[in-house]
Amino acid sequence: MADHIMLTSHSQGRKKNAATDIRWGAPSPEERGPIIASLTNPQQRNVIGTHSGAYAVYRALAVAAGSLHREHRPDLTNTAPAEDIGPHSQWADPDRIVSLDPYGHMIGSAFAEQIAAGMDIRPTIAITKAHINMPELKDAIAAGRLKPDDRVLFANGDVRVTKAAIDPVWYLPGLAKRFGIKESALRRSLFEQTGGMFPELVTRSDLKVFLPPIGGMTLYCFGDMRLLGKDTTRVACRVHDECNGSDVFGSDICTCRPYLAHGIEVCIEMAQQGGVGLVIYNRKEGRALGEVTKFLVYNARKRQVGGDRAATYFERTECVAGVQDMRFQELMPDVFHWLGIKRIDRWASMSNLKHGALTAQGIEVVERVPIPDELIPADARVEMDAKVAAGYFSTEGAVPSEELLVAKGRSLTE
Repeated sequence: MADHIMLTSHSQGRKKNAATDIRWGAPSPEERGPIIASLTNPQQRNVIGTHSGAYAVYRALAVAAGSLHREHRPDLTNTAPAEDIGPHSQWADPDRIVSLDPYGHMIGSAFAEQIAAGMDIRPTIAITKAHINMPELKDAIAAGRLKPDDRVLFANGDVRVTKAAIDPVWYLPGLAKRFGIKESALRRSLFEQTGGMFPELVTRSDLKVFLPPIGGMTLYCFGDMRLLGKDTTRVACRVHDECNGSDVFGSDICTCRPYLAHGIEVCIEMAQQGGVGLVIYNRKEGRALGEVTKFLVYNARKRQVGGDRAATYFERTECVAGVQDMRFQELMPDVFHWLGIKRIDRWASMSNLKHGALTAQGIEVVERVPIPDELIPADARVEMDAKVAAGYFSTEGAVPSEELLVAKGRSLTE
């Protein structure tokens, strides 16, 4: 191993044609070409960034500490997807999918020869099977809302699922187009706001794909995943943005875990009826503002003059973070295009932002399913009232207002 450091910020010194060109939106992985973020042979690289998103720094630490050999490459034997997904027609449209690699789960088969020849090509999607079990599902069985069928749901509360882990892969020209900005402006902002971590963003305009150092998503599929992409398949879905305090520890200041559990119920029901249920879990803690910011906002809300109230809910967030929300739901529909979905029959969400992002991408939403009022924790009423007043509602034509909240025994100003 050479002791010198090889900079990747300029093309000088890079062997001509050493890396495969990427044709984003090509109809097959072979025509598109592999995503190569090689750490073992930098001259093969054809993307900016590295694999594993936010966990890449842990890899660096493991190498520095001597617990991981810097030349290690994953042995992909027996790692093939537990279910086949695609290809779907949306994969061949460069405007439809810009934030993930639709061929990311096919690496082992599509590029087997290149890998055998020594190219460091790694999957960005993995698909497996498992069972999940939540106390709320046992409660739903006991209450008679769910009935075990020993196919999807079992008497002990176990639910059979197919899981897909997806790392972000950003096609920069498509991302810029999705947001209506210049690619050069996007690249400069990414470079500056990450403290100059990736100089290739501004020096290597020939590299169009970026593996950002952020969390990805996990997809939980209930029912037969092979039915997705067919016009006759009924689909239920919950897109859930991470809330560790509620999702894992049951914090009662928000509706996240109750809505997640309710969404899973809706998905199980759909799978038992012969359709498919999907829960898509995004790592976007605290509206992508981060958990530290979220907890600072909690303190600001509860300590302000007059106490926590709906009228200042978003204002308190903006005072701390400078913005109300950084999740950018415009990228969220990409996973539906990856799955070939054109219609969602039951959408377990009250978010107007998520709904608007889906319909803007041509995905039909038939029914919007709100969280039952009895599942909203008492301490989360302020959040729900603020969202309703801001247009966060579940049924077409509903106009949230002060009168609506008063009729429900609550007020924006109480």
